Amino acid sequence: MSTSAHLPADAALEHGTVTDRLVEANARYAAGFADPGMDARPVLRVAVVACMDARLDLHAALGLELGDCHTIRNAGGVVTDDVIRSLTISQRALGTRSVILIHHTNCGLESLTEDFRHELEDEVGQRPAWAVEAFRDVDQDVRQSMQRVRTSPFLLHTDDVRGFVFDVTSGLLREIDPAV
Repeated sequence: MSTSAHLPADAALEHGTVTDRLVEANARYAAGFADPGMDARPVLRVAVVACMDARLDLHAALGLELGDCHTIRNAGGVVTDDVIRSLTISQRALGTRSVILIHHTNCGLESLTEDFRHELEDEVGQRPAWAVEAFRDVDQDVRQSMQRVRTSPFLLHTDDVRGFVFDVTSGLLREIDPAV
């Protein structure tokens, strides 16, 4: 990764916007790109659902390569209706059989509440249709997400669903027992 990727935002923007910098990086990437000859089916037949937190480098943390898995990310790594939608397509159309859920320590959703929606409504005059899905106990939130996957009528494969908490300071995964 280039050093500019870790510069403060204002230093990285000396030559345009962040989007400009990313498009330029893509041009350099594409110049040396060769079609890997893969289709959309993940080689390991696994889907990983995780938080969008920028500190999580899932491929590196899990030893994954391009084409190994489907990665579905959102705020908190919460299993929402849209995550079930993506998992259903992943399983039924693209052959995945395993689901790994990864939440993490020091998640921003631990400091939010559903009041966030009310504040948005006050500000913009419309309440969001979605729930914040804030939580206080990351282990319990992983259990809830595992339960949502396991009980979805749309998913074919719910026997290999495992949940973890990624420690952002050590890089280690801690498996969560769904039965506690």
